[in-house]
Amino acid sequence: MGDAPPRRRLARMSRNGRRAVLAVLGALGLAAGVVAHHLGGASPAAPEAPAGRPRLVSVGPRLTSNETSQPLSIQGERLVPGLSLSLGPPLSLRLPLTVVDATHAYARLPAGLRFPEDVPQAVVEARLAGPAGGESEGAARLTVVNDAAFADLTAMVGSPDGRTLYVASAPTDTVFALDVESGRVERLSTGDGPSALAAWTDGDGRPWLGVAHRYQPELWLYALDAPGAAPRVLPAPLGAEGLMVDGPGGVAFVAERVGDRVHALSLADGRARWSAPVDPNPRALARWRDVLAVGSLQTGQLELLRQSDGTLVSTVVPGPGVAIIGGNTERFGEQVMGGKAPRFLVASERLGHVFMSSLGPNVGPNPRRMEVSANSGVSVVEPSRGVYVRHRGFGAGGTEGLALDDGAGLLYAADVGLGLVRVLDARALVAGDATARRAVLQEVAVTPPQGTPRIRPAEDFGVRGRAGEALHSGPSALALSPDARTLYVLNRFTRTVAVVDVREAKAGRARVVRQLPVETSRAQAKRRLGQVLYYADLGRTGITCDGCHLEGHTGGVFYEKTQPNRIYRSTTLRGSRDTPPYFTPASHISLVDTVRFVGARNRFHNPDPSPSEVEALALYNALIVTPPNPFRGEDGAPLETVTLPDGRVGRPAQGRALFEGKGACVTCHPAPLYTLDQDLETRGRYLDVGTPVALPLRLEQQDLAPGAATPSLVGAWDVWPLLTSATAGYGVREGRLVVASRFALRALLESSGPRHGHASALTPEERDDLLAFLLTL
Repeated sequence: MGDAPPRRRLARMSRNGRRAVLAVLGALGLAAGVVAHHLGGASPAAPEAPAGRPRLVSVGPRLTSNETSQPLSIQGERLVPGLSLSLGPPLSLRLPLTVVDATHAYARLPAGLRFPEDVPQAVVEARLAGPAGGESEGAARLTVVNDAAFADLTAMVGSPDGRTLYVASAPTDTVFALDVESGRVERLSTGDGPSALAAWTDGDGRPWLGVAHRYQPELWLYALDAPGAAPRVLPAPLGAEGLMVDGPGGVAFVAERVGDRVHALSLADGRARWSAPVDPNPRALARWRDVLAVGSLQTGQLELLRQSDGTLVSTVVPGPGVAIIGGNTERFGEQVMGGKAPRFLVASERLGHVFMSSLGPNVGPNPRRMEVSANSGVSVVEPSRGVYVRHRGFGAGGTEGLALDDGAGLLYAADVGLGLVRVLDARALVAGDATARRAVLQEVAVTPPQGTPRIRPAEDFGVRGRAGEALHSGPSALALSPDARTLYVLNRFTRTVAVVDVREAKAGRARVVRQLPVETSRAQAKRRLGQVLYYADLGRTGITCDGCHLEGHTGGVFYEKTQPNRIYRSTTLRGSRDTPPYFTPASHISLVDTVRFVGARNRFHNPDPSPSEVEALALYNALIVTPPNPFRGEDGAPLETVTLPDGRVGRPAQGRALFEGKGACVTCHPAPLYTLDQDLETRGRYLDVGTPVALPLRLEQQDLAPGAATPSLVGAWDVWPLLTSATAGYGVREGRLVVASRFALRALLESSGPRHGHASALTPEERDDLLAFLLTL
């Protein structure tokens, strides 16, 4: 995408970049209500520090969060043991430093930091302080996002008796217990970052709730027949994103993103029965007979594991010729090159199939040069044969949570982008292409509660083919009552649960009967509107921010709407506020500029975003942080040794020396964000370092212009694939994409030539050390 050739855009950016960036930063500061401590940026330059006086150069990452404890990296000069990092108001903290040499030190920002709930972020001054208050030089700016006061309801399960709904908000460390009859809400004590829920009845008939955590390696088990009792706490993997339980079998299956594995844990004592490597960022899980289906957010593949031992049974991914029924990609079945992220899975015992919500098959280069291939809908998988059968696309919106009434043959699908719940005939989805086309029985709009702030005036909705005001609700997760007469809809943006009477759903007469508030705070209102805009599909085009940047991260690879027109990796937005220019190729000098241009294109200019929409969406994007690095110790420093994803072991300290010395990586990836784009003076360099231009799939239909912007390496441990071309991770076989390597950093390092690291000049041990260092960034 772009409005000028790359070189002309970059030249324009170079002329106007400084003035525009400063204006944008000012606008974002006003929009966010920033709490700031004066950094003295307008003061005259200080005299050169005398020899021996410590000097602070930078703190990284520059953007962090109070959601949990966060490691920090400090670069400086003449650093010595005994120094601490002094953080000014509103934090007013002194953090002990672990100094490893004269230029590198580490610290850890503690958990539990609190700001006024209506303040989205705090900008603080960082300085060095000696044990006796000795003087130092230099200062740095650190921005802390107030995630701990921004409730985000993303997971919901019902108790086995149907009387209570449990709803998780990871940023605020909260699990809400909602009594569906009275509407009463209680808060359960939880660990750090509750991210996945499951409810079940064990072999003795006792009801349980399980809570897995993102930042705390523990699985908490609540006995639901003993209200108020402390939960049992079992060891579990760090970085949990998915949880599925076999109650009678006494096994919990946990999908985690740190090691990209699924673990089968005994509910009796937490011991691992097995652990299996899977594709990057596993989250969605479903059990079907003796198989566990595991969806990867970054590869778009579905892996089927044997529940008894974790053995891979088959990998399911759409390929050329797959049936696409409905939506704007229906005519491109022959050009399908892979899948998009499985967002939710549900298995049908009666029908013998697994249903998957996603944006549909990933369409690659094609004669019509169609660009973004988002087609939200429900895919049908036959696990007994390991086959991706078909995708029923809805064209618009973003399908998320699913719930299945297997007895009645009804499937319910939440649409976060349009504010709808679709009622589908599950049997029709399975029976054939023709019947799948008629599978949608009803669309139920979930109207936001009265007084909910709108992104635009009321008269702008439901006209000219646009979505209605229901898009402000954000249906994301579903739960069906035990008697299948009531469907509960978790609304992410309004923080409510809609109660839907589905007794006559088969006849197309499901209806919302009431809404129950779960969390009522209206704090950070502009940020909340930005969240709505990030997911909403106002123009009903099927293209949203979340479509390409799932949960602010990356959804793997897409054939994107850009010039040059070719296969691109969908980049992460985490921490990107500090690394303009944006897009591929780099063409936009600020988040505001990007939001204005891309937002208009996503809607096909129906309508263009208003100034207030641009401001809110830019703010929301600016507050998407990189999660804490799991390869850092309690003091914030890298671990002494790191086990690499392929089982080898590396030493980060030796790797850092190689990064800054023999490997010369620091030339293009300097600290603290490890990209040239972090500073105005070096921003916007469009480099050709010899890395592959494109994936070798129908190259005659791709524009093969060389060169790319230098990406930040912060958080690279959790990014797959790598390189703009996605060639570090992906390969091509028989007209489709395949996962060539789950360890994208290894693939990148060992395929790079002399102009990009020249890893062939390093010994195998040195490569392991360098990779270990990269994993700690």
